[in-house]
This record gives sequence, C-alpha cells and structure tokens, in this order.
Amino acid sequence: MKLIVEGKELEREKGVKLSELAEELQGAENNVLLATVNGRLKELWKPVEEDAEIKFLTLESKDGRRAYERALIFVMIKAVHDSFPYEAIERVSVEYSIGNGLYCELHGARIEENTPLPAGMTETIRQRMEELIEENQMFRKLSVHTDEAVRLFHHHHLRDKERLFRYRRVSWTNVYELDGYTDYFYGYMPPCTGVLKYYDLIPYDTGMMLVLPLSEESRFGEKDILLKRPDWKPREKLFRTLHSYSDWGRLMNIQDVGSLNDAIAQGRMQDLILVQEALQENRIAEIAEKIAAQPDKKMVMIAGPSSSGKTTFSHRLSIALQTYGLHPHPIAVDDYFLNREDTPRDEDGNYNFECLEAIDIAQFNEDMRALLAGEEVELPTFNFKTGKREYKGNRKRLEAEDILIIEGIHCLNDKLSYSLPREKKFKIYISSLTQLNIDEHNRIPTTDARLLRRLVRDARARGTTAENTLAMWGSVRRGEEENIFPFQEEADVMFNSALIYELAVLKQYAEPILFGIAKEHPEYLEANRLLKFLDYFLGVSTEDIPRNSIIREFIGGSCFRV
Repeated sequence: MKLIVEGKELEREKGVKLSELAEELQGAENNVLLATVNGRLKELWKPVEEDAEIKFLTLESKDGRRAYERALIFVMIKAVHDSFPYEAIERVSVEYSIGNGLYCELHGARIEENTPLPAGMTETIRQRMEELIEENQMFRKLSVHTDEAVRLFHHHHLRDKERLFRYRRVSWTNVYELDGYTDYFYGYMPPCTGVLKYYDLIPYDTGMMLVLPLSEESRFGEKDILLKRPDWKPREKLFRTLHSYSDWGRLMNIQDVGSLNDAIAQGRMQDLILVQEALQENRIAEIAEKIAAQPDKKMVMIAGPSSSGKTTFSHRLSIALQTYGLHPHPIAVDDYFLNREDTPRDEDGNYNFECLEAIDIAQFNEDMRALLAGEEVELPTFNFKTGKREYKGNRKRLEAEDILIIEGIHCLNDKLSYSLPREKKFKIYISSLTQLNIDEHNRIPTTDARLLRRLVRDARARGTTAENTLAMWGSVRRGEEENIFPFQEEADVMFNSALIYELAVLKQYAEPILFGIAKEHPEYLEANRLLKFLDYFLGVSTEDIPRNSIIREFIGGSCFRV
C-alpha cells in the first residue's frame, strides 16, 4: 500500500493505524491530535486500508485545536466527578469563551449561587486533571443505538443531552468513554489524555476559567504553544456582557439547543421571537439614553467583527436617539479608504483592506475636526467598483442637536481618531456573542454563528459563493484579531447582536449553499462540519421576524435596505 505522509512516500501493509504512522514519523512525544486521509478528517485510532495522502493535525490547525479543547473539557468534567460526589456537585456547564479561556460553572448542593467557589475546589479539580493526563488514559469511542445513548445520558444525569437527542433522527450515536465515564461530544477526539500538556484551571468570578494554549481568534508561535500553563488575560467588560445575556436565556428558559427545539416543536416561537427582539430593543434604548445624557458626546464610534449586524444596529440606534431630540448622521469609515493602487498589501501580496493603514487617517481627522468646529465639510464616498474615493456634493455641517454615528472596524482604536478629543467620543463594541450552546458540555463558538450569517448574506446580497466566503474567513479572522479584539475593552458599552433563535432561521438558508460545495474542494471539510452542526436544529419560518430585526440584515427583508 502506497502512502504519502506529510510529503514523504512510504510503503506499508494494509490496516496500519494512523497513530503508528504519527509515532514513527514524529517520535513518542509527538503532538498529533487528528489526521486527514485523502482530505477526510480521521481520528488516530483509525486504520488505513488503501493508498492515501495523509496529513497530521496539531494544535496549530483549526480542527486540531477544536479536538484539544473538546478533550480538555472532557478531562475537566471527569475530574470534577472524580473529586466530588454527585450529591455535592450535580453538573458542570461550559458557558462561553473569553479569549483563550472557557468560563465554566459548577452546580449542586456544595455550590452557593452568585458566590465564588469554595477555597481550594478549583485546585483539587486541576490536580485530578493532572493525574488523568499523566496516566495517559484512552478516549474510547463507542457506537451505540440512540435509545441506549439516551439511557446513558439519563444515568449520568445529563438531562440537557436527553432533551437534545429527542430530536436526533439517526439510529446510532457515537459517544466517548474516559475511565468509566461516558459523555457525548460534537466532533472528534485525540487518542488519549497524554497529549493535553498545555492548559490551566483558575478560579474566576463565581466559576472557573479553563485556559487553553491557543485562542480561537489567534495564531500563536512555537513559544506560546510550549507554555505548560498558558497565560490568560481577563476581559471584564466582555465577561459581564456575556453573563448578562446568559441571564436572558434563563429568562426565556432557552439555554441549549434541546430547549430551543422544544419551543419550536411546541409552537412557542412567535412569543420567543417577540420577547428576544423586545429585550434587544430595550438594550438599544438604554444605550441611546446614556448617549443623550451626555450632551458633550458628538461622535458615536461603533466597531465590531464581521457579520455582527453593525449596519442594522446603527440604524436602530439612530432611531432611538431621535426620540431624545438628537439628529444622527451616519459616517462610514470605509468611505475614507485609500485609492486602490495606494492600499497596502499583506504578506501574500494581496490588498490588505483590514489594516488601519488602508484608511486615509489624516483626511478623516481633518474632516471630523472641521465638523466639530461647526464648519461645512464635503464628505467622500468610496466607489468599490472603481477602487476610487469620490466627491459628489455630500456636504454636512453639525448643528447643536446633531450627532455623528461613525461605523468602522477601527473605531475603538484611538489611532484612527488621534486628533479628536476623547470626551467627544462614545464608543460601542458590537458582536454576535452566542448565548446558546448545543448542550452543557458542547458550546457554540461565536465565530460559527457569525460565519453562518456571512455565508447567507454573501450568497444573497453579494453573489459570493460559499467556497469563497469560507476561503476568505481565515483572513477576515486575522484582521479581527489585529484590529478589533485588542480594543474591545476600550468600549463605553457593549452590545450583543446574537438572537437566541437565529441559528434555527439561518439553517434553511445556509444548508443549500453548503451542500453545493463538492467533496474535492478544499473548503469541503469546513462545509461538512457546519452542516453536521446545523443538523441539531429544527428549522423555523421567518414570517414572525420583525423587519427591523438584526437577522434581516443577513436573510433579507430588512426595512433598512441593507
């Protein structure tokens, strides 16, 4: 049997395991987590039965990082139940990510609500994790009938998974066992605990933070990967925003996909949509009230990552500001792009539209200073077809009740508006911060929700294929890491644009375009992963979604013509 393994040609007998090849080529201390065989993702216990091209995946790959995170969560949950009886701690929930940390909470008789964990509890769990990792325990994959899986979930008190699997149409389910404890995880696992060398577990707020060696938003170098206990930097404003939106989920009794599917199946979606939209409208009104209470604020600076719903949010905030007698004027920083031929290029020689240097910062500051001084200014419009900045007589002068609504990815970075007084600025960070998880142990990354939004919008409004959107996503994410996330804590307020029901809506729009990606295409793996993810959701109609909803920016039908 002929194999090409990491570019090397090998002859091997049929049935050789991927783990054996990884150890042969990289030694016993290898950090291989998964592999691809002829472009298909495989776990390392799998045998190779035919000629194949094989690539190994480590922490530096997206799929490797996901497997590492999954396995580390499993070890943490096992360590909790090994360290404390069920009567003391009934369950562990993985709530959301903060940079390269996962915020987790414990629930049970030993845990007091809204109170830090008892002294020493986190260290006890971390020590048991260390033991499980040093023992190099195997992650055993079991294929069981779905009815048997539900019985297993019931036995282990995993009520959220019981609820989720009521809507699974498959007859057989893969579960994982670690040292006698069985759980379900969405996605593949590494072969054993011994590869989980880099992590930390620290007390935080009323729970604990599981610190990963890699951030979802980052590309780290070799030095960072080799840290035994990786660093984690608190992002207090982001944490508080996520925490408050989790309370919204509890208010609506929707905390996981199973409970959302229950609401859909029971015909409760109209009420759920109206309540969620009302909660967002109240939050926008609160932000408008804060701005109106500070008459010295003349520039509302709005920034956020791709597909956060910045345009719709800006429109809705403008309407709310008008109820306080203010006259909002939108300014798009994109209109200050340099002409195409003057745009900087990235390391691959492509135009880098994400960097600050792609903006004519000097002209932007000159125009904004003039407006603040009461002068009349002719504002530009950038023609994306010709790649030129144009002036078409769009003149503006600020009156006493006028306020600028400035939107752009660099708006939280004071280098963009270096000459403008800080006391004149009101900064808003907006992102789609998913408050819904598949179940208590399988979280939904906020990046997946934004990617699905972008896939649907690009296909509908921009004629971009799913392949191209997926291919560009890595570059978009790097731009966010460099230009947006470092400044998010500079915001005066944060707004979460995620809607608890939106993935059930996006499902029917995203699935057809993802199914259109052929198996031989480089983006097939990612498309297939997203399709499997969407299979957890029941779909819902869009007829009850208001025309000013943020989700309309992506699926169409918005009253703001976005």
